[in-house]
Amino acid sequence: MAVAFLMLPPSLLAPSSPHAAAAVAGEDAAWLDRFHAGDSHTMEECYRRHFATVERAIRDILSRDDGETIIHEVFSRLIATPELRRSFRGGAFGAWIATVGRNLAVDYRRRLGREVSDDAAPEGTTGDAPSGTWEDAAEARMLIERFRREQLRPEWQGVFELRFLHQLPQRDAASRLGINRTTLAYREVRIRRLLKRFLLEDPPKQEGKEKA
Repeated sequence: MAVAFLMLPPSLLAPSSPHAAAAVAGEDAAWLDRFHAGDSHTMEECYRRHFATVERAIRDILSRDDGETIIHEVFSRLIATPELRRSFRGGAFGAWIATVGRNLAVDYRRRLGREVSDDAAPEGTTGDAPSGTWEDAAEARMLIERFRREQLRPEWQGVFELRFLHQLPQRDAASRLGINRTTLAYREVRIRRLLKRFLLEDPPKQEGKEKA
């Protein structure tokens, strides 16, 4: 059986002139500048295009739930850490971000192993001590409500409710909210960053108003 191959014209395979090559190089340099600067649109584009890249890179290292944690960690660090962004100097971004993800996944698995080995209760403990008082629970609820009221955009409320409070898997939460999984995951990264700042800063910055 004969198989027909689609042949692309050379003009679509490579720049057709030195001027075209310079234009492509200029676009790459402009993108790299935006990436290094942490431009929000560029970061969201990276997340949408390379979420699956990181997922594939770590799927043989961690379970699905732990893998989602590391994917969030990768892109959260990418958003929050200029030094990490500047370590990418150009080339195959997918290969670079996959390596970052695999390294974090390996470190996370080692850390999990140490935590499991240290998790045995000391002899003589009954393990039935209360984990907290009702005052602690009430304070936590008030803190959550204040965070939702002061920090979260309206379209982020559902993500916070289903992922952070009810701990639904990403696919289930995205289906219930009627949004793409990568959209949900990107918003989750931004919420995690907001929550961290909210808990560490006094008063917290009103970053929830930025565009998702």
